[in-house]
Amino acid sequence: MSSSVSAALDNQVREISTLASDAAFSGAWLYPIHGVWYTLRHGLYRTLVPVTLKILGTALAITAALFAFTYLPQVAFCALFSGPLAFATAAMLVLGEAYALVMFVAKAFFLGQAQDQLFNAVFRQKGIPLVYVEHKGKGRGFLQGLAKGLSRPLNRFSREGLLRYIVSLPLNLVPVVGTVLFLVYNGAKVGPTFHARYFQAKGMSPAARQAFVEKRKGAYTAFGTATLALTLVPVVGPLFMLTSTVGAALWVCDVEREREREPSVGLADKRPVTATQT
Repeated sequence: MSSSVSAALDNQVREISTLASDAAFSGAWLYPIHGVWYTLRHGLYRTLVPVTLKILGTALAITAALFAFTYLPQVAFCALFSGPLAFATAAMLVLGEAYALVMFVAKAFFLGQAQDQLFNAVFRQKGIPLVYVEHKGKGRGFLQGLAKGLSRPLNRFSREGLLRYIVSLPLNLVPVVGTVLFLVYNGAKVGPTFHARYFQAKGMSPAARQAFVEKRKGAYTAFGTATLALTLVPVVGPLFMLTSTVGAALWVCDVEREREREPSVGLADKRPVTATQT
């Protein structure tokens, strides 16, 4: 029994070390930073002023309210685990909670559409065609269309992702190491969501999408971890969701160029990227 447990632990250690190595050497953690630079350099920020003001207002209000009403009680609680580091640990917890609330509000009401627009804009500027196909069922009834319109914002928010995030928040009670584990764990899950637009455009089946992500698991972990670390910056952090979307689009543009250079890629795989308009 002990030998099987030991073997399982060895396998886990090897998988984690391989994932960490792939993440470090993939360079994908640089794309969120490239996204910030590209957004500023190419003037994409000009189209984001309205949504930026909404995000900043939401983030400021939520963060201030949480610090005002929940910070000190959480300091008292964290003192049981972190001792003199309780003030810093509680601050990380509050920032994490603020991030979850801000992301819920932002994604539900105004962030998703802005991310789609940014992704499309990068594709246009990079000269990679993104062809839209009108959604079937265009003639659906008024009530069906209204119901779809009202439910669409909430569909952008992953309840599973929120639950995973909340459950892993206590990791921050362990100074430094716990925070790193928290970022990596959630980053590995968050990373692929930034390419949802690309998966849709390519018409990938769930199995094809899973295979694509699995092949780049280390890279997606690196990208998601770097993005999550940026978004935890107080108040302005949610804005990095937008610049990281730009970074994700730049990454996928590089992927498309690599596919074009591969001699083994068939003509059927070199078609323009298409998407369903929703």
